[in-house]
Amino acid sequence: MSHLQTAARAGLRGKSLTMATLNPQVKAVEYAVRGPIVMKAGDLEREMQQGVKQPFAEVIRANIGDAHAMGQQPITFLRQVVALCCFPELMHSPAFPEDAKQRARRVLQDCGGHSVGSYSASQGVDCIRRDVADYITRRDRGVPSDWSDVYLTTGASDGIMSILKLLVSGQGPSRTGVMIPIPQYPLYSAAISELEAVQVNYYLDEANCWALDTEELQRAHRAAKQHCQPRVLCIINPGNPTGQVQSKKCIEEVLHFAHEENLFVMADEVYQDNVYSADCRFHSFKKVLFEMGPEYFNSVELVSFHSTSKGYTGECGFRGGYMEVLNMDPQVKAQLVKLLSVRLCPPVSGQAAMDVIVNPPREHEPSYAQFTKEKNTVLDSLAHKARLTEQILNSVPGIKCNPVQGAMYAFPQIYIPPAASLSLAPDMFYCLKLLEETGICVVPGSGFGQRQGTYHFRMTILPSPDKLQILLQKLKEFHLHFLEEYSQAEPQMSSSNPEQPSHASKQPD
Repeated sequence: MSHLQTAARAGLRGKSLTMATLNPQVKAVEYAVRGPIVMKAGDLEREMQQGVKQPFAEVIRANIGDAHAMGQQPITFLRQVVALCCFPELMHSPAFPEDAKQRARRVLQDCGGHSVGSYSASQGVDCIRRDVADYITRRDRGVPSDWSDVYLTTGASDGIMSILKLLVSGQGPSRTGVMIPIPQYPLYSAAISELEAVQVNYYLDEANCWALDTEELQRAHRAAKQHCQPRVLCIINPGNPTGQVQSKKCIEEVLHFAHEENLFVMADEVYQDNVYSADCRFHSFKKVLFEMGPEYFNSVELVSFHSTSKGYTGECGFRGGYMEVLNMDPQVKAQLVKLLSVRLCPPVSGQAAMDVIVNPPREHEPSYAQFTKEKNTVLDSLAHKARLTEQILNSVPGIKCNPVQGAMYAFPQIYIPPAASLSLAPDMFYCLKLLEETGICVVPGSGFGQRQGTYHFRMTILPSPDKLQILLQKLKEFHLHFLEEYSQAEPQMSSSNPEQPSHASKQPD
């Protein structure tokens, strides 16, 4: 048989993997943070590089919490330690401070062959896990942390996915229900779809600065029990996309609810360093649980997550993170280790980056002054940008933004005239028009969940102050023009939404 005949015959063979044979759970996964609006932004950037003229000079990506992509500079000490771990020959260089060298030596001593190129234990490098436990103990003012409860992860997302895999079981009415806040970070809805769990929505109170109300938790739990078995309660604090910081009293009430209903608590605390409002403070779920007494601390199953990607370092690309697991059945913990072993280990360079976050320079060490200055500069800038974002957005008729108390995002509610869209979801249409007319890339609120009858978008506060000012001014001008173009009648309050902002019905002068 000739080569051409062979090729022709091969061409008749259909694909083994098609949309018809694809895992349906993969098709069900949605992730708005990198969704269609973001793809369109990429198309526009490529067109501009090819000389296609647009009504804007650049695409401003405010869709994702990627600090370095937005121009934030790395923390010097973290990069020094990771560089030394990756290229130990630099230990001889006088350009690197001794405290960075000491940390790198310590990490390398626990690595196979004294190299970050070797696999670590599946749970992570032992000395880094010990440092994480020490950090948690200091953070929680003496509440003890056992390093054997600490697992290093590939970012927080990997840990969240691993824990959910352990929790999902059952069929039909006994299928695991996972309670998630709405609005939520779409990792959770995507993971629930992939694992064929049941998503149980509880709504945050927008009228009360996105507070978490236990009566709403009880409502959602009661309703879910009709069709699934709610077993998991997910909390994001500080909030993404909503930027709220939960009070200690609120956390106590949530933990009491979880105790009463025998729910496994997953506390996503990756923004614990990102608190900007003077009257807010981060309280870890673990510390509050400890202070509630042994009846709670020794029984409530709690896993908390942290990451290198947020905070003041913004080191998303290293994919470093950890989780601390409390009160898990010992036999189940063995299964968790088995599950983690399948993935071998998290990136060891990311583990080293995590070590710097939990073991920063101390006052007596040579890098302390520069490290503290860089850290405070980042956090002070974020606090300034949080206030700026809230103030400018609230000056626009038809937009209402709660205070950005923490995290890295604003999630304003927007009025969209009924005539604005016929073919697309209204908030998708709004964000698409915003991108096409201004180059500003934000994510529609429908990608995170929102009460019926309300519309939002999520934007990051990470651009530089100058660029953020430009972004907000362009957004303001766009919104006023949008209202003028699509409003055919005086906006009406949504009867289905008691939380509609009072000024959302105002028209521009």
